[in-house]
Amino acid sequence: MSTTELKIDLINRIASTDEPGIIEELRKVLDFELEKESYQLTAEQEQRISEAKAEYLAGHILPEQQANEIIEQWLREK
Repeated sequence: MSTTELKIDLINRIASTDEPGIIEELRKVLDFELEKESYQLTAEQEQRISEAKAEYLAGHILPEQQANEIIEQWLREK
């Protein structure tokens, strides 16, 4: 599909939906993707990123498979 065809299809699909949640999510995606300014992190977010980098550099990491197993076990306990 061409860009024009994709736009028309999207417009038609949005116009035909009565689900406000879908429309709101589409708006959020467009707002995020079309934002020209850089995303600004809060001081708390910056601090958490610094902590995570320090943990990584200190070798405090889990292999992906081990992390997935821990998550799966946690989910089973819920």
